[in-house]
Amino acid sequence: MVLLAAAICTKNGRCIISRQFVEMTRSRIEGLLAAFPKLMNTGNQHTFVETESVRYVYQPLEKMYMVLITTKNSNILEDLETLRLFSRVIPEYCRVIDETDIQEHAFDLIFAFDEVVALGYRESVNLAQIRTFTEMDSHEEKVFMAVRKSQEDETKAAMKRKAKELQQMKREAQRGGRMIGMGSYGGSGISSSMKMGGDITQTLPPEPVKSKIIPSKSTGKAMKLGAKSKDVDNFVDQLILEGETVRSSSAKSKKSDIAKTVVPTALTESVHIRVEEKLTIIAGRDGGLEQMLLMGMCMLRITDDKLSCIKIQMINDNDKGCQMQTHPNVDKKAFLSTWVLGLKSPDKPFPVKQDVGLFKWRLQSTDESILPLAINCWPNDNGSGGCDVNIEYELQQDDLELVDVVIAIPIPSGVGAPNVADVDGDFKHDSRKNLLEWCLPVIDSSNSSGSMEFSIPGSPDDFFPIRVSFHATKRLITGIQVGSVETSQGASPVKYSTETALLVEKYEII
Repeated sequence: MVLLAAAICTKNGRCIISRQFVEMTRSRIEGLLAAFPKLMNTGNQHTFVETESVRYVYQPLEKMYMVLITTKNSNILEDLETLRLFSRVIPEYCRVIDETDIQEHAFDLIFAFDEVVALGYRESVNLAQIRTFTEMDSHEEKVFMAVRKSQEDETKAAMKRKAKELQQMKREAQRGGRMIGMGSYGGSGISSSMKMGGDITQTLPPEPVKSKIIPSKSTGKAMKLGAKSKDVDNFVDQLILEGETVRSSSAKSKKSDIAKTVVPTALTESVHIRVEEKLTIIAGRDGGLEQMLLMGMCMLRITDDKLSCIKIQMINDNDKGCQMQTHPNVDKKAFLSTWVLGLKSPDKPFPVKQDVGLFKWRLQSTDESILPLAINCWPNDNGSGGCDVNIEYELQQDDLELVDVVIAIPIPSGVGAPNVADVDGDFKHDSRKNLLEWCLPVIDSSNSSGSMEFSIPGSPDDFFPIRVSFHATKRLITGIQVGSVETSQGASPVKYSTETALLVEKYEII
């Protein structure tokens, strides 16, 4: 069988759509279809007519004809079977078989015709296969698109983080030349009478300001990077003449690099679980907790498809009355009874290469015993127009380890640096922001309490609100942590990594 063309035409031979399966000009096919109605004999019951060169096999479709043009030596029985398949394809795409609807779905019909016949020969397909082929629904394509979208999202997130880092570096570079040293009390901006145990990172001394290097004059007119550096250098020189201590940007960057090395980088496995809690605390200066809100979240990230069917055993030491809420796809009954995190359908995998929230918790309380770190500030009027301030901290939970603790105390402006008599840890005076910052690298069970005493002109109300910041990476306030990870069927344990983060969004003593 050699099928030359398949067409739908009107009863007077005008072509609506036509698909040629061999090389044929438009005028040729239009001439063949125009001659077709003249060859039909109304007195015969045949569904085909012949000329000297071709054979027409046709079937009426209301006011139109479905016509196959074949060679004369083709098998008429196969032609009729092919014609019936073509006639069944048309209603699949056209609800109403009229000229307008056929023109609207012309390309759908042509694609379907191509699945029936290839290079003039009938393909061994049925109607269901034609529908599947024309839909072009590929599971591999969906997986590829999902992976690509995940990669694009990761790239966009990395770009945003990088942009923020660049903006921060730019701001620090702009402020670097104008930053003066820490407070000048006692000839030093940092007092250190450390009473804590453990290793303490030594504060780097400021490097001497390097003399400016005069660049050789260039004959070109290229763009000059850092054109404002001359003004900055003049400003720095003026500060030095006035007796201010100026820390060079190189010393600042070296100190920053050393500080970064103190925090260990977490090793991430193919199954990585992050548990974090965020704190919002408002306490009164005379005692009492006005507001405490703790929001927690457990996130899962899987990067290996083979490890996507797992369940996680959580450990919950929570006796503080947290409100728990699981993801809709997580088996809530199993979680509340055995603290096992798994999907409702054990055979269903977790999403891969994206962060998935498993469950979250919320705690709102006015119980002071839940506070990770309690702060007491006692400003006393000394009777000579100033205040003697005693501020102390106390770690409420000995199993916590708080890192990079900064207690920022506002001080009156225009009265100079405070006179610090005693301090556990370090302090620095920010004269621009009018803050005295009490800095402690680590607070744990070995230094669960400490104090600082200073004097400065002012009134007791000048030292509030006090703001506190810290973070923890070993344990959360609620004690929620990961116990183990294994496959959904419990056949074998799965290697995993965890990340714990306790963050402070807001902590104020007002």
